[in-house]
Amino acid sequence: MATETFETMGTVVSIAFPATPPTPDVMEQVRGSFSSLDQRFSLYRPLSEISRVARGELTVPQTGPAFRDAYAQALHWRSLTHGAFTPHRPDGVIDLSGLVKAHAIDAAGRVLLRAGVPDWMINAGGDILAHGSAKGQAWRVGIVDPSNRLALLAAVELTGPWSAIATSGTSERGDHIWRLPHATGFSQVSVLARDIVSADVLATAILAGGVETLNHATDSWDIDAVCTDAAGSLTMTGRVRRRLTDPDHQGRGWVPSTNRPTSAHRFPRRDEFGGP
Repeated sequence: MATETFETMGTVVSIAFPATPPTPDVMEQVRGSFSSLDQRFSLYRPLSEISRVARGELTVPQTGPAFRDAYAQALHWRSLTHGAFTPHRPDGVIDLSGLVKAHAIDAAGRVLLRAGVPDWMINAGGDILAHGSAKGQAWRVGIVDPSNRLALLAAVELTGPWSAIATSGTSERGDHIWRLPHATGFSQVSVLARDIVSADVLATAILAGGVETLNHATDSWDIDAVCTDAAGSLTMTGRVRRRLTDPDHQGRGWVPSTNRPTSAHRFPRRDEFGGP
């Protein structure tokens, strides 16, 4: 297994290849997928387009097409999630970080596919997109326990309806998500989806909107979710329960009655399950 690693967007990107990694020029294009968006949308770069908007030097109509398109997409997601996902901070500053990293991951994956690389897994700060397999086996990723960053809640395989997983939580950066007033709190949300943009946006939306947004998301999109609350209890969709395995590869044999999360789908923490 070969791995290419680089820093960008304030995080570390790691790309795993079961076979020989792509050529240096392809990897340069992959890095460019992240750096080009970072230069435009990072609020930590004083000369970025979004920083100039934040300072009032530019209005949105004065920005370039790429900026306006990303902002329009974010507003559309805000409408679709009934305000749980938003491109605006509480002070009104436009912040598109909840969208552009996923777009960078997606763009990097398309670079690899155009280059004829069939098998890879991109991990950008815990948001993961996979294609193909790991030497004939499905890509397996872990969901970190928010109360113990050295432990896993479970492991899932990125196969079938899932090629992407994104996690939004409070354990590493604190409670940085702007929650809706009525939200029933989750401390961490992992969303599995066919594409990384949906996974990333909806993980943030569910963390911000709580159970109501979780139910709306699972009714509206073909996704699955694993959510942890402050007490450590789990809420998960039925399809995850059917296919979930714990980190020791011991299947629990859970049988779901529906794909929509309900109170019947709540579970204690893993260390309360008993067994290995």
